[in-house]
Amino acid sequence: MDATARQAFEKTALPHLDSLFGVALRMTRNRASAEDLVQDTLVRAYRFWHRFEPGTSIRAWLFTILRNTFVNSYHRGNRRREQAEHLTHQARTLDEAGAAGLASAPPSPEQAVASKNIAEAVHSALEEVPEDFRLAVLLADIEGLSYKEIAAVMECPVGTVMSRLYRGRRHLKKILERQMPEPLQANDAPIHLDAYRKRGHA
Repeated sequence: MDATARQAFEKTALPHLDSLFGVALRMTRNRASAEDLVQDTLVRAYRFWHRFEPGTSIRAWLFTILRNTFVNSYHRGNRRREQAEHLTHQARTLDEAGAAGLASAPPSPEQAVASKNIAEAVHSALEEVPEDFRLAVLLADIEGLSYKEIAAVMECPVGTVMSRLYRGRRHLKKILERQMPEPLQANDAPIHLDAYRKRGHA
């Protein structure tokens, strides 16, 4: 890769490093494995940068590489370790419970505690959502990808994405209703995950 292409890769792909790590962490359920997965994803993205079509979604392209790398290299090998570490991981808090950018004034102690509790509850609940449904929810409600982009990442029709997202949200809502004292919305609208979105994973 020449210097111009390398600069284009760094300018276009690297700003999405945090998002890649956030999704990788929830796919692998292990920080070290997530870091390795993101590193391998970036290596593959760099190697095949000539295949990226300018004007298309860089996020969808990177998440596709991330998912394929996970399925091919990590999923089977890490399953037993993930199961052994699952209970320990459930007890972890998020590095940052990010309710970012909602108000200029600092949150009250009560708001800060509530935000952290919501983030921890969603984190724990997502662990229980089946893998394909979990990925659809992550990409749509946390990373903000469109149905078309998610379909490209998951290599399935848009209709399948919509079905997985609907079922994933229902799974998540049922789990949260069981975990949290306040009732959630009674309809099937997207769950608001603003308090859960992470900014600056590094």
